[in-house]
Amino acid sequence: MGATAGLLVLSPLMFVIAIAVKLTSTGPVFYVQERTGHNLCRFKMYKFRTMVHGADKQLKKVQHINEMTGPLVKITRDPRLTKIGRFLRKTSFDELPQLFNVLKGDMSIIGPRALSPLPSQYESWQLRRFAVRPGIACAWQAERREDTDFADWMRSDLRYLDRACFWQDGCLLMKIVVRVITCRGAR
Repeated sequence: MGATAGLLVLSPLMFVIAIAVKLTSTGPVFYVQERTGHNLCRFKMYKFRTMVHGADKQLKKVQHINEMTGPLVKITRDPRLTKIGRFLRKTSFDELPQLFNVLKGDMSIIGPRALSPLPSQYESWQLRRFAVRPGIACAWQAERREDTDFADWMRSDLRYLDRACFWQDGCLLMKIVVRVITCRGAR
């Protein structure tokens, strides 16, 4: 119900974003990437494209400026970002199409983030995070969005699982909304 309501309310904004992405760079409006989800199943996750078309092929060129430990890439001033992409990342508007993933049942609104590394790239203690559906938003975003330590991120996900409840999800969602509105910790 939350995803349906979100799509209804946000569809005008999503339409404007789609036009802006298309008018300011070549390539598709959406970025579709395989992610690891519930029970280690892979699924296609949707986002608005924030990087130049073919940015995945340029990964080796920017790997040396990666700020994240572990199997992820996080770069504050990633040269592959488009102008509109920088804004979308800062505001987290690039993630709005994930509401379609929630409708499909691949994701939930709150839960551990859906990440791209293959299950084999995780340490065994980190695999428990896949016991639930991944979320559009997670505890790490609410509390430590600017943190670049992958192991700390995984510990944050596991702490979330240990105390997950409706009340906690509501509190996390409010914290994330505040962080998004103030653009705190976005890359």
